Amino acid sequence: MELNGTKIIAADVATVWAHLNNPDTLQACIPGCEELTGSPAEGFAATVKQKVGPVKATFKGAVTLENIVENQSYTIVGEGKGGVAGFAKGGADVTLVTVPEGTELTYDATAKVGGKLAQLGNRIIGGFARKMADQFFENFQNVVEDAPNAGTSASSD
Repeated sequence: MELNGTKIIAADVATVWAHLNNPDTLQACIPGCEELTGSPAEGFAATVKQKVGPVKATFKGAVTLENIVENQSYTIVGEGKGGVAGFAKGGADVTLVTVPEGTELTYDATAKVGGKLAQLGNRIIGGFARKMADQFFENFQNVVEDAPNAGTSASSD
């Protein structure tokens, strides 16, 4: 399944980039995330609890960042295992562009599921995946815009 979208964030590219690479920001934005450890260079380990239709699961997974172009783009790749509930894996290309209102964040994501989750059908899984992506980027926009110095450049001369 494929998901894509765009968000305009009222902050400069450097600030948005810093938050995209900050484990605390990411943990706060991922719906159901109970723990996120690691770093952009080494990758992250996450524990996420979610209910998809009638299936409740705790997913333990790993996330890595690839194709990194600082302050412009990266590919985030992840895989989570939820025991008998199954697995989820996917990735997203995230791109940042400066616009008059701040930063335009664009994402193109793909996701695959297996196990009990796959038995729920594409309609339920697709709706859930869209809701999760929308919720993450909505949370992300709110965290970044509420952060101190969101509207100013993070660089100094």
